[in-house]
Amino acid sequence: MNETPSNPAARTGILDHIDGFIARLEEIIMAVGVILMAINTITNVISRFAFNHSIAFAEELNSIFILLVTFAGIGYAARHGRHIRMSAIYDAMPDNVRKVLMTIITAVTAACMLFLAWYALQYILNLYSKGRVYPALGIPVYLSYVWVPVGFFVTGVQYLLTFVKNIREKDIYLSTDLHEQEAREVEV
Repeated sequence: MNETPSNPAARTGILDHIDGFIARLEEIIMAVGVILMAINTITNVISRFAFNHSIAFAEELNSIFILLVTFAGIGYAARHGRHIRMSAIYDAMPDNVRKVLMTIITAVTAACMLFLAWYALQYILNLYSKGRVYPALGIPVYLSYVWVPVGFFVTGVQYLLTFVKNIREKDIYLSTDLHEQEAREVEV
């Protein structure tokens, strides 16, 4: 007989596996995207110098790779607490005020990211309805923008999870994995 775990820690394990899978996927997407962008750019430069002609689709392809790497990277940065922070005033506050501020910051950021995901999805649906295609590649433009709402959504979920972690835990967390004290030790 298969029992489903009623233990919250066991259920968190499944979420941790999903989160780990998404993190690994983001890492692969970013690495492959940067490598392909470099290969595409180098090949185009060689083509320009050797044959006096650019590759017709090189610029379009790099635009797609930039979108891919950027929006896979925002979720990755949120997961590891690596987004730029203006923290001079925040750092001067006592622990209890920083805790409240971090909880508010993560909640507001999650809401903003999820709103942007919804808005980006509306934009993609609009692009889809217009039927635009890349001139050189011939693929629909909306396909290259699919990563925008996905990136915003994953980032929003990461900040939402950090918000929950800050509500549940006594300590202050910059991300689900990064304790504020650990970040301070790394910065020094």
